Amino acid sequence: MNRKDQWQFAKKYIRYRFGAGNRHDVHSPFVYAIADQLLRDHRPRPAFKQVEALRKRLLASTATVNVTDLGAGSLVSGGTVRRISDITKYAAKPPKYGQFFYRAAEYFKPAYLLELGTSMGLSTAYMASANPQASVTTIEGCPNIAKQAGENFASLGLQNIRQVTGNFDHVLPEVLASIPSLDWVFIDGNHRAAPTIAYFEACLPRVHNDTLLIFDDIHWTEDMEQAWEHIKDHPAVTVTIDLFFIGLVFFKNDVKVKQHYTLKY
Repeated sequence: MNRKDQWQFAKKYIRYRFGAGNRHDVHSPFVYAIADQLLRDHRPRPAFKQVEALRKRLLASTATVNVTDLGAGSLVSGGTVRRISDITKYAAKPPKYGQFFYRAAEYFKPAYLLELGTSMGLSTAYMASANPQASVTTIEGCPNIAKQAGENFASLGLQNIRQVTGNFDHVLPEVLASIPSLDWVFIDGNHRAAPTIAYFEACLPRVHNDTLLIFDDIHWTEDMEQAWEHIKDHPAVTVTIDLFFIGLVFFKNDVKVKQHYTLKY
């Protein structure tokens, strides 16, 4: 992002902070429960301390990796050789979002979770820690980053994560076919409209009443905002929640009129 883009992004965030609602602005019992039980829950869990200790080690690392970037690139850092500390600092979701993923996985109890974009695996670790009996499949395009993520998972003792390495466009169809039930998908790896919409549409034949799709950086660029609007408008989508940095998408059969909420988080 150049300075102009950073300023535009900051202005969008300020508008979001002043315009977003809270649980008292929600008339849907389903969304109210999310606002009340997930967005307002700040209770610590033992897994939080473990994952954040890993984050601290990664931020202090002096190691570098050769990066194959198949997406839209980093928001801040660039080049083919990147420090693990920089990838962790700029590409990993902040603790509050990883912990939201943990609480959401506790709440919705998905049996099968899919992530597009492993990076250092911090978000993956939060999702996998919420339910050791759940199966988490995570796809990473860069082999060297995938290797580092695998080491991170091993350090946390997580054994319910299946790693797939490859270009999303090439491996996603096979991965989707291998998952018994598409209960949860976190799309975080190619921050451009056309691929984001393509991944969304690839998932659609497998979604069900309880599927949750999570999209990262929905306001990063105008391009991503257009993708977000396209997704919201799709006939299969019944409920969306805009948390600015991430967007939640649901397919509830009993919702007859679309419900779009922007909530403060």
